[in-house]
Amino acid sequence: MLHVLQFGAWLLKLPSRIPVWTQQQREPAACPRAAGSRCSARAACADSTDNFVRETEMECRVLSIQSHVVRGYVGNKSASFPLQVMGFEVDSINSVQFSNHTGYAHWKGQVLTADELHVLYEGIKLNNVNHYDYVLTGYTRDTSFLEMVVDIIQELKRANPSLVYVCDPVLGDHGSMYVPQNLYPVYKDKVVPVADIITPNQFEAELLTGKNISTEKDAVEVMDLLHNMGPDTVVITSSDLPPRLGDRFLVSLGSQRIVMPDGTYSTQRIRIEVPKVDAVFVGTGDLFAAMLLAWTHHYPTDLKTACEKTFSVMHHVIQRTISYAHEMAGPGRRPSPAQLELRMVQSKADIEDPAIVMEATVL
Repeated sequence: MLHVLQFGAWLLKLPSRIPVWTQQQREPAACPRAAGSRCSARAACADSTDNFVRETEMECRVLSIQSHVVRGYVGNKSASFPLQVMGFEVDSINSVQFSNHTGYAHWKGQVLTADELHVLYEGIKLNNVNHYDYVLTGYTRDTSFLEMVVDIIQELKRANPSLVYVCDPVLGDHGSMYVPQNLYPVYKDKVVPVADIITPNQFEAELLTGKNISTEKDAVEVMDLLHNMGPDTVVITSSDLPPRLGDRFLVSLGSQRIVMPDGTYSTQRIRIEVPKVDAVFVGTGDLFAAMLLAWTHHYPTDLKTACEKTFSVMHHVIQRTISYAHEMAGPGRRPSPAQLELRMVQSKADIEDPAIVMEATVL
């Protein structure tokens, strides 16, 4: 995202092959074949009492249409590296190219138009390399650009009906809009209906459904309304609901609707409380959406585990970032935007295999 995002305020306070790899972990990871992976895959899974070995050869490609900055982490810079670390091939279209994010005092750069987006996509299509397993989108300010994104997604879904579209519907927060008002109906009428996974905050979820959230029951009803609009998976990344762990925590909620063999729905709903951080971060929403894509890929029918891993990654990255920022700023001084850039490369191990420090409760 290019807006300055205080990610709810997290405490201490948005064809190539995946390499063959072997990993020892405390718990078995999901086998893509057994879990019904959405990518074209040839997978062999073996389990033993001592370790879990997975060998895969598969094509799994993400088209990420987001912003780009030369310095720092936001948009595609926040999403691409973590996805690549986890074995996904990422094709990036930069909706803007800025020198740095807009939280700095100065920035320069260019904005991609809808026509230019169409030209780039046509080049991909002419070479017959427009097969994707996922599409990931974030912050957009232009109506025609957003409508072109929807057209591209619809075409890609016709070519691959199992394609999964992950959307962070960036509209605003706490009553303030980040984008022009005319983007709201495009998101509601065109974007959300083609999305499979969405990650709104409370304000965005309320705006899209027209229903306020005052209680956990309200949140569940809002997530059900969003399911009825199209997405199978909804995660409300932050809310104003009272946390059970105290006011230094923030409540997030998720819901996943799965179609059963008999045509009925099975819905898993979860609640997770995350610690706040007294700092303003940029790019956290983009990292969150990318990690939710990755972990729902590995746990496609287990939202609880996917969210625990996603939120745990966020916690580790933000903890490392805020510790570094305070060290650089010095005692009693507030960190600068440059010092608060996400410590992404330094968090590589946590992205790949996060220690679970965020536990979700099934509602």
